[in-house]
Amino acid sequence: MKFHSCFSFCSSFPNSRPAISTISTGEQKHGNLQIFSSRELEIATHDFSSSNKVGEGAFGSVYMGQLKNGSIVAVKVLSVELESMRGEREFISELAALSDIRHENLVKLQGCCVDGANRYLVYDYMENNSLTQTLLGKEQNRMKFSWEARRNISFGVARGLAYIHEEVKPHILHRDIKASNILLDKDFTPKVADFGLSRILRDNTSHVSTRVAGTLGYLAPEYALSGHLTRKSDVYSFGVLLLEIISGRSAVDFDLELGEHFLVQKAWEAYNENKLLQIIDPILIMNFLEEEEEEDALRFLIVGLLCVQEIAKLRPQMSTCVKMMVNEIDIKDIQICQPGCVSNLMGVKLHHSQTCESSSSSRDATYTMSTRSSVYFK
Repeated sequence: MKFHSCFSFCSSFPNSRPAISTISTGEQKHGNLQIFSSRELEIATHDFSSSNKVGEGAFGSVYMGQLKNGSIVAVKVLSVELESMRGEREFISELAALSDIRHENLVKLQGCCVDGANRYLVYDYMENNSLTQTLLGKEQNRMKFSWEARRNISFGVARGLAYIHEEVKPHILHRDIKASNILLDKDFTPKVADFGLSRILRDNTSHVSTRVAGTLGYLAPEYALSGHLTRKSDVYSFGVLLLEIISGRSAVDFDLELGEHFLVQKAWEAYNENKLLQIIDPILIMNFLEEEEEEDALRFLIVGLLCVQEIAKLRPQMSTCVKMMVNEIDIKDIQICQPGCVSNLMGVKLHHSQTCESSSSSRDATYTMSTRSSVYFK
């Protein structure tokens, strides 16, 4: 297993974290990471059997496996396309972001492996899949999510993002916050996952200039138009996610008569008409919400609307969102400005060499980056 070249490349990769350095072939540990052999992972996943497959995305497939110590893991297999280095960049980004940080609300990267053109990432397995597959699924699934569960999930995601935005140095921009990238463990504790598109924000810099990548419905308008990625871009995506969690609706829905319509716009219209209560998931109202909890749900919706304001500088930082959600900051008198919304791909910043790609996720898109409306510009 030739691993030294991988870590040498990682240390020189733009925006990567400097903690990763060259290691020698045959070592089993590197810092917090376990170095696996491809044979170990083949055994764990029954030779990457289709029956063990739990997800598939734009950059590879994900398999459930059991290691020789008995622990259950998720193994992401990334195949490198030599011309574009697609797969390699996502592999390096995941390593750079997660190799030396730990947080209750971030998915844990256990280790990795390089074998020829294949790159393997090994994570803790998340028993309850992603928010896309559970909360935003059928009505019977939404019944499992009481107000307490949705509040804890929302709060946990906010804490995870506040950690990578403000506590970790250099700061990390996730770049693809969405429901399918929020995983739930056996206790429904949320884990922010899939850092394959993440970027590092160095000290004394306000933004990272990069290709536009993300998912329609979650893209911050200023990022889509300029290619300038900031922490406020992630804040926008979190705001959309927060609206989804409270409403039980997807960021983008399709109706035969109305065509595509966007949750951000619906929430804004309801807010202006003083009918924000109508955005709360009816299942919550019918089965779970007491009067005090209803006020909490409305407050979370308002925080969501504050996060998706069109003017990026008006959006709160993630640490401020956390304080707003626990009512440490009174938001009753805060004025909310009109949200921004990228309703189509016209006007999204492209460079001459860039092309648009889209992909579909499988029925269990755990640990994947792509959904039906994902768009990547390279």
